[in-house]
Amino acid sequence: MAFSLSLKAAEKKESVKVWGNCGMCKKTIEGALKGVDGVSSASWDKKSKMLEVTYDDAKINLTKIEEKVASSGYDTQNAKAADAAYNGLKQCCKYDRKKS
Repeated sequence: MAFSLSLKAAEKKESVKVWGNCGMCKKTIEGALKGVDGVSSASWDKKSKMLEVTYDDAKINLTKIEEKVASSGYDTQNAKAADAAYNGLKQCCKYDRKKS
C-alpha cells in the first residue's frame, strides 16, 4: 500500500530503519506519512525494516519524517516512539524494542 506522487527534480530519496513486524505495520508506517506536506512517497519493507521515503527538503527534513513515524508507535533509527504510542499498537505489531 505504498503511495507515490510524481517525482520532482528537487526531491531527496532516503532510507530509514523502522522497526515493525507485519502488513498492518506497513500500512500504519506508510500511513503516518501520507498527506504530509513535502512527502511524495513512502514504502516500508517488512523483511529489511527499511522505509524508502521521497521528500522535498525545502518543506520537511528527515528528522521530522522520523518523528512522524515515531508518533504512530514505531521506533526509527533516530526517533523513539512514546511508550503510549507503542503500547497502543496491536499485539502482532509489537516488535522487540531496543533498550535505551
